[in-house]
Amino acid sequence: MRDAGVPRAHTTGVLAPPGSQRIPSQRHATCGLRPVPTAAGGHYVCQPTPQEARSRSLRSTTREPDALRTLASELGAERLERDVPLAPLTTFRIGGPADLLYRARTPDELARAVQVARGLGMPWFLLGRGANILVGDGGFRGLVVRSEVAGVDFLDDVHVRAGSGVETFPDLIDLTVARGLGGLHHYVGIPSTVGGALWQNLHFLAPAPARERTVFIEEILESAEILTEEGERRTVPVEYFELGYDQSILHHRADVVLSATFRLEPQPVEELRRVMRENLAWRDERHPDLWLYPCAGSIFKKIDGIGAGRLIDECGLKGRLHGGAGIFHKHANIIVNFGGATARDVRWLIDLAQETVARETGYALVPEIAFVGEFGEL
Repeated sequence: MRDAGVPRAHTTGVLAPPGSQRIPSQRHATCGLRPVPTAAGGHYVCQPTPQEARSRSLRSTTREPDALRTLASELGAERLERDVPLAPLTTFRIGGPADLLYRARTPDELARAVQVARGLGMPWFLLGRGANILVGDGGFRGLVVRSEVAGVDFLDDVHVRAGSGVETFPDLIDLTVARGLGGLHHYVGIPSTVGGALWQNLHFLAPAPARERTVFIEEILESAEILTEEGERRTVPVEYFELGYDQSILHHRADVVLSATFRLEPQPVEELRRVMRENLAWRDERHPDLWLYPCAGSIFKKIDGIGAGRLIDECGLKGRLHGGAGIFHKHANIIVNFGGATARDVRWLIDLAQETVARETGYALVPEIAFVGEFGEL
């Protein structure tokens, strides 16, 4: 039974599980292409429409001399890297090469790279910290734009603006906590850039001991500068992002975050550090150390009233191994790379969990991670 998951057919692009009915009619925010239902059902594959493929020759633009000359002219020949392995740029440490990689270091560079790729009709993918994704063993046929947009500016006593490529931890959290500003400190230990935090509405449980609710980054986000899918640079308020649990408008529109401004709360530094220590200890008890066990975080979306990990555990799959990958022994909703794992290994375990849980419990597990690039037959 395959109520949701990755297709068995060979695909190129970004595979996105069905988190919203709006997906089929909108372009995907990371690759700029239009998601369409696959024959297998239950998921979408980002690909051009037939008209776009004919008119813009999307399949081969990264190999065409004219396109390469345009990229080199607009972005700088010395800044374009070819056939770059993507595994080291992801927290899973899995994935084949990108045809082209460009590291955007300023808001202007990021906006220009995206606009050039759009103008050329070239498949592109926006990469941040590389968490919450699985890159296919065949890599990505197109341009990967890595956001390394730096810069942290304290605008006044409570407002801070950060570039979309700034890592929330340790960089942004350490800087704000050192100034006695709370709000971001909840997310200690979570691998993410500022742009990725807005994409997924970064969240964590409220401080111990109660941990009675989830705190979201939307609570401290005030505004952001974005490049819209129409090509306009705008500053938008937090309401624009339509933030929810693991959701934002960025899942449905090809907008790109350039920077974000947060409103924080003055708090005693020692109190902030206490919460950070407790949150790190809580995570260490349940989550893998990324240096020892590379992973993408939770594989499946939250199921209200019952955890996806609990269902997988009840089906006896915790600790199950396949190739170099395994279902983590502490948290069954996490798959880890024990060394040399391939995307094929991970997809096999994803399919196993989905099919077993559906058969044994009747629940359909929907992937939370994005599947990027070329995936072959299982």
